[in-house]
Amino acid sequence: MASYPDPPRTHLVTLVSLSNVTHLPCSNEAQTCHGEERSVQLLVIGLGGFVGTVLRYVLGGLVQSGAGSSAFPWGTLTINLLGCLGIGLLAELSEARGFLRPEMRGFLMVGILGGFTTFSAFANETVNAVRDAAMGIALLNVLASVGLGLDAVWAGRLIAHAIWG
Repeated sequence: MASYPDPPRTHLVTLVSLSNVTHLPCSNEAQTCHGEERSVQLLVIGLGGFVGTVLRYVLGGLVQSGAGSSAFPWGTLTINLLGCLGIGLLAELSEARGFLRPEMRGFLMVGILGGFTTFSAFANETVNAVRDAAMGIALLNVLASVGLGLDAVWAGRLIAHAIWG
């Protein structure tokens, strides 16, 4: 795998609103924020989590309803693969290219994608399939989610590299 330089570091927390962006400096080099700074950071991540959760619910439901009466969790698989692709793309932009500031990385990767991806649902659905003696579905879910998820992260990084060099 390729080696990339460390991304540039900034020490700001950004509060994103519809009308403005307010920058608050973090208190030290390690970007460990305290008090109000930490509250703003958590708010920004939480807002991203809200967006990701709503996206997951809507898109996952649409995909699963489109699968008809299939017992396989197509909605969850789709969300996991899109989340893996997205995190690969954002990781490449952030880590290797320095295109994302730390506060945007938190909003997008921890917030939106953290709310969007569904590996806890994946695990629960796999356990339910095992419990229901649907071993084929359980095995297919594990192999497809893990194998294709790794491929999707790699593809996201390749896409970012191809587009942004």
